[in-house]
Amino acid sequence: MMLKAQKRIAAIVLKCSPQKVLFDTEKLSEIKEAITKQDIKTLISDGVIKRLKSNKQSKSRARVRATQRSKGRQRGQGSRKGKATARLSKKTRWVNRIRLQRDLLKKLRDDDSITKKIYRELYMKSKGGFFRSKRHIELYISEHSLISKKQ
Repeated sequence: MMLKAQKRIAAIVLKCSPQKVLFDTEKLSEIKEAITKQDIKTLISDGVIKRLKSNKQSKSRARVRATQRSKGRQRGQGSRKGKATARLSKKTRWVNRIRLQRDLLKKLRDDDSITKKIYRELYMKSKGGFFRSKRHIELYISEHSLISKKQ
């Protein structure tokens, strides 16, 4: 039986979604004959058409938390599950780190702070994973006094 129209009208009367409208399976012929809002209202009062109960669980707190998370809050150590690689893969971390290091080396080379030979040595060390970070390269350069005195 096609009762789409009745379901739609009942949803309007009950002020809910058509998915929340429940028909009594034994009285489907009566429901089929109902074509006006008044007919539907009488069927509702008789208990032939019912409305499914809502969840009764408020999502307001969940929404507040979601907005806070979008701002970057509530993402500390205690909220994390899984390994660090689950959040950011090893490859992505490597790519970010190596790009930063290479940019620094290029900048130093272009400023004539380091020679091309030193640039190549540091580049290959960086490629091999010798340096942990940009700061580590800077420390290495200062410790080994690799910056040329042309400045």
